[in-house]
Amino acid sequence: MSGVVLTAPEQPASDMENQIKSQDPRPDAPPGYNSHFVPGPPGPAAFPSAGDQGGLPMGYYSPQQPSTFPMYQPSGGIQTIQYQPGKYPLPNQCAPITWMPVPTPMPDCPPGLEYLAQLDNIHVLQHFEPLEMITGFETNNRYDVKNNSDQMVYIVNEDTEDFTRNAYRTLRPFVLRVTDCMGREIMTIQRPFRCTCCCFCCPSARQELEVQCPPGVTIGYVAEHWNLCRAVYSIQNEKKESVMRVLGPCSTYGCGSDSVFEIQSLDGVFNIGNIIRKWNGLLSAMADADHFDIHFPLDLDVKMKAMIFGACFLIDFMYFERSPEQNSGSQRDTANQQ
Repeated sequence: MSGVVLTAPEQPASDMENQIKSQDPRPDAPPGYNSHFVPGPPGPAAFPSAGDQGGLPMGYYSPQQPSTFPMYQPSGGIQTIQYQPGKYPLPNQCAPITWMPVPTPMPDCPPGLEYLAQLDNIHVLQHFEPLEMITGFETNNRYDVKNNSDQMVYIVNEDTEDFTRNAYRTLRPFVLRVTDCMGREIMTIQRPFRCTCCCFCCPSARQELEVQCPPGVTIGYVAEHWNLCRAVYSIQNEKKESVMRVLGPCSTYGCGSDSVFEIQSLDGVFNIGNIIRKWNGLLSAMADADHFDIHFPLDLDVKMKAMIFGACFLIDFMYFERSPEQNSGSQRDTANQQ
C-alpha cells in the first residue's frame, strides 16, 4: 500500500473550464475571458522603507512625495525676495509680501485708516505692464502702497470695463478699490466722466474725484480748478467745503527731475505736505510705472490723509498716465527727429 499514489478522479474538460470561469473575482468580466487569477491568503501589510523612492508609476508626481520628481533646490536656504521702493514688480511675479502690522482700532477713525494714522510718509508704486506696451491694449492699473520700512500698507486695483478703458484711455472714468492685508476693501476712489471738448474754464469740464471710506460713505472730494499756468486742486470734505489746496509745478512734464505738488492751507501761508512724482529714468519716460512719495504731518486728521492719498491718483491719471498709443507715437516722433 505504501507504493500506491492516490490521484483525483479525472473530470471532463468542460467541467474544468466552468470551474476556472467561476473563480474570476472581478465583476462583469467580459464574455469568453478566462482569468488565471487565483486569490491567495492575505499577507501582512508592508510599508515602504525610509529610503524607498518608489510608490508611484513612472511619470507621476505626488505632492506628498516631492522626491519622486526631480526639482531644483537652491542651496543656502530660502531667502525672502522683495523689491525696494522705485523697483517695479513684473506681472504674476511670485514674491513674498511683508505687510505692515495690523494696528489696533481707533475711535472716530474709519475702519482701515488706522494704518495712515501711524504714518507721515507713504510710497505709491504703480505696476509695470509690459503686455500693455507690446499689444497696445489698455489694462487696469495696479498700485502697491508701502511705508518707509518697505512694508505693504494697501493694494490698489482699478476696476474699469475693457471697453471704457480702451475707448476713453486717460480720460476714462475709473473706480479704484483699496484693500488691506486681510483683503477687505477699506476705501473706494472713483472719478466720473468729464467732457473735455468744451472750454477748459467751464465747470463741467473740470475733473473731480470722490473718496469713500468705508465704501459707500463719502469722506471728501478732490476738485480741479482752472488755471492758465499750473495744476490747481482743492481738497474738500464730505459737504464739498474746501479744506486745503494743491498747487502743481508750472510744467508737469519735466524730463530728468521730480514733479512736486505742494499741499497748502487755503490762504497759502502754511505748507502741509506734498505729493512728489519721482523721476525713474526710462520707465518714467516710456512706460506707466510711476512712483509717488506722499508726505503729510503725523498728527493730521486721518480723513484728510486719505484725501491727499486719493488726490495722488487724480494727478497720476491727468498728467502721468500714458496710453500705449501715446507711447508709440512719441517713440515714432523721436525716431523721425533723429
